[in-house]
Amino acid sequence: MAPKRALPLLMAAQLVTSTGFSLALPFLSLYLVQQRGVPMALVGTVMLGAAFAGAFGQFVGGEGADRLGRRHTLLGALLVRVAAFAGLGTLMALSGPVWAIVLLFLLVRVSGGMAMPPVSALVADHMEHNRMEGYSLLRVGANIGWGAGPALGGFLATFLPYSHLFLLASGATALAFLLVLVGVREGKRAQTSTATHEVFAALRDRRFLAFLALCFPVFLVAGQLVSTLSVFTVEKAGLSPAQFGSLLTLNGLLVAVAQYPLARATSRLARHRLLSLGALLYGLGYLSFGWVRTFPGMLGSMTVVTVGEMLFAPSSLAVAADVAPAEHRGRYLGAFGLVESFGWSAGSFLGGLLLDFIPSAPGLWGTVSSWAFLAAVLFGFAAQGRHSPLQLKPTRALDQEKRRT
Repeated sequence: MAPKRALPLLMAAQLVTSTGFSLALPFLSLYLVQQRGVPMALVGTVMLGAAFAGAFGQFVGGEGADRLGRRHTLLGALLVRVAAFAGLGTLMALSGPVWAIVLLFLLVRVSGGMAMPPVSALVADHMEHNRMEGYSLLRVGANIGWGAGPALGGFLATFLPYSHLFLLASGATALAFLLVLVGVREGKRAQTSTATHEVFAALRDRRFLAFLALCFPVFLVAGQLVSTLSVFTVEKAGLSPAQFGSLLTLNGLLVAVAQYPLARATSRLARHRLLSLGALLYGLGYLSFGWVRTFPGMLGSMTVVTVGEMLFAPSSLAVAADVAPAEHRGRYLGAFGLVESFGWSAGSFLGGLLLDFIPSAPGLWGTVSSWAFLAAVLFGFAAQGRHSPLQLKPTRALDQEKRRT
């Protein structure tokens, strides 16, 4: 399958699945609280469990991508998600047991995590020489879906029961399944691997672990986007919920419009410079929330945060793909996704603690932004090291050396 054809289909599948997920899942909490009388504390516990379920799915998806192949693992994950969404819609329509609804929701999150490593590995296989552009296009599709889904779901929820939204999500995921089934083939670099001892191959690579450690502070900062920032802007800074929603809309629109052109414009820059600059802008954007008090000013702060995100996210994923040997690429990308998920979750938790214990806005956002500034400095230093993951040769060069030896 030529890369020019495979990538648009993967992008379309990403757009469709993101739309279906974000169309339905935001309304699950409302359904459980309003129609089933579930306490909000229990709903919060379920959502925390869902984060761990998604992280577990990343591990399973990475292993499956290398053992069974990228395409088979992706198709399996999508098929499970189709069934889980359909089951959720059916149970909600029939007022089925809450425990069964929760289990199916966790299955949705596991299958979503499973799909991510094989998708990332397929892009790495097909776009060997411009992976940043490939990952940027995936992010464009995901952000368009995340922007359109809640708006469409909110409109449909005015005249349809919640159960119908989950059935629509099942149909959208089925469409993504068909796109992959018909149009996407296994990457030319993909190899299957069945040795049991290779399950933790990525975790034995010290250079890769060092790279993950460098990325982790940035993931902590990225995790502030929905949880800490939402509470701060509404309860502390006096924005309305609609205005906070506009900040998230701006984030999604900027990624949808500017992510790919920015990736093309910066494709010749060294990866460590992009990572350092991305982390620096993340830090500057969140630091400015400590002093900005007007809504237009916060839109400016969000713009800086989003540019940092657009530089850091595809660059870090591209480095992870470059570091990974071809036969372990799924495992490496699964480990990367696992650490990213934990970083976002830990960032939300730490941000909540800081919001309670640091009353001043400059102190709160100064502490948060310091993590990103630290990462920006460390990326610059790490690039100078002989054994730095940022100094590794591209995967093709490594494979050629292995064959010669």
